[in-house]
Amino acid sequence: MISTTEWIVTIVGLTLFISLDLIAAILRRNKKTSIGEAAFWTVVYVGTAIAFGALLPQWGDKVMQKEYFAGWLTEYALSVDNIFVFIIILGTLKIEKEKQHLVLLLGILLTIGIRGLMIPAGATLIEKFGWIFFLFGAFLIYTAYHQAFRSHDDEEETESKLIIWLRRHIEVSKDFDGAKIRTTINGKKMFTPMLVVFIAIAATDVMFAFDSIPAIFGITTDPFIVFTANVFALMGLRQLYFLLGGLLDKLDYLKYGIAFILGFIGVKLVAHAMHVNELPFINNGEHIEWAPEIPTEMSLGVIVSAIAVSAIASLIKIRKDAKSGQ
Repeated sequence: MISTTEWIVTIVGLTLFISLDLIAAILRRNKKTSIGEAAFWTVVYVGTAIAFGALLPQWGDKVMQKEYFAGWLTEYALSVDNIFVFIIILGTLKIEKEKQHLVLLLGILLTIGIRGLMIPAGATLIEKFGWIFFLFGAFLIYTAYHQAFRSHDDEEETESKLIIWLRRHIEVSKDFDGAKIRTTINGKKMFTPMLVVFIAIAATDVMFAFDSIPAIFGITTDPFIVFTANVFALMGLRQLYFLLGGLLDKLDYLKYGIAFILGFIGVKLVAHAMHVNELPFINNGEHIEWAPEIPTEMSLGVIVSAIAVSAIASLIKIRKDAKSGQ
């Protein structure tokens, strides 16, 4: 059990880390982010997340460590969809390359805030209503099917419609004014397109959170692990955007790996719900003892394998396509 002091120390440490990142982004707001720079900082963020997990047994235990790594990897894999949406939003609104990293960081901070509100809500629901695991599991299985068979064109059409709707209903200026949300045009106060960016990112993150939050609760119900796994996965998202931006639409099989992870966790949630069942119309309200409890070690292995196999298969396809001139 994590103490209040350990919670405070963790939050303060993450806040300082994020604050330094924000200051760096503001200082570099008019500079482009190179692939090499993005790769370096991706390694830094991933290394920091791994170091945190490695040190976790110092104030937790080995079980928490396994749950953290499984949760972090799951959230990191699911964040790939967030990156594709960021590409659509920033491209549709024609945000300059130099300003993208500051916009993305502010958007990710907004995302962390939204997750910070949704995680306690999810934990409360699980604590009071054990049967909600049935709903979470069924939703993730449906989402896995949707993930496997939808196209990026469908996502692009949805995001474009959202942005068009926002522009119609909010009076915004034609051009950006730095990172400002409000500006003055000919003596008239107006919102800038930056507001549309933040609303679009917030709206899409709420939708993604309906996948993400149940998925990690399928691995652990410890609020500390859920929170830290989410934050560490989101913190490296901005650099991953610059690193994978041009490659993302070529990783054809990655969506199947993500779908498999979602489906697996969905089945795990349903099995857990059966194991702790108290619904009177299922097995007369008795626990279903034959329902398996999938251990964290197996979950971690499945998640790592799904990501590795789908990524390697995608890279092999890219290489074959390049050789054939496609």
